Amino acid sequence: MEELYNQRKDYTQNILLESDAKNHPIDQLNDWLMDAQKDGVHDFNAMTLSTIGTGGYPHSRIVLLREATRNGLVFYTNYNSDKGKEMELNEKVGVNFFWNNLERQVRVTGVVKRMGDVESDAYFASRPRESQLGAWASPQSKALHSREELEKLFQETTDRFEGQEVPRPPYWGGYRIIPHNFEFWQGRPSRLHDRLVYQVDADFEWCKIRLAP
Repeated sequence: MEELYNQRKDYTQNILLESDAKNHPIDQLNDWLMDAQKDGVHDFNAMTLSTIGTGGYPHSRIVLLREATRNGLVFYTNYNSDKGKEMELNEKVGVNFFWNNLERQVRVTGVVKRMGDVESDAYFASRPRESQLGAWASPQSKALHSREELEKLFQETTDRFEGQEVPRPPYWGGYRIIPHNFEFWQGRPSRLHDRLVYQVDADFEWCKIRLAP
């Protein structure tokens, strides 16, 4: 506990000024994603997805961002997973990106919509075969008796699709987050961090607001 209590770091890598930030938050996000990739961040597109469970508690887990455009942020998962069920009941979600080496994070809130079959089929077809088989084999979020049970399901699925293409499971596909709010955080010395929020104004244009750290 003493090691945690005394852990300190001053943030000195970058700055974030309104004059340097892009006018559209998606452009700013893509710039930071590219910076993270160039910096060698493993899984630079990883984001923490938070949903609201039936008991009212937030549930968070890591998913991988697969697209960031003016249409929204895209990821893929099992519709029958805990997060899939929670998103069906409550479309409000949040995501968080954190790149430790760059001393940056981004928070996004919005509503999530299930994507169409054509887009989900196209992405599923691009996945490695083992990942395709895993989507069929794993009853995601369900209780298992043992690791051996999962490996048996995977082998049965492998045998089932031997010699043929693996189609997308009907319970697996994409979600698109339609963002309502972005916050870009850049660590600065003395904990005087830069925090820029993008939100839509009365004219339905994105505007930037600086928050105190």
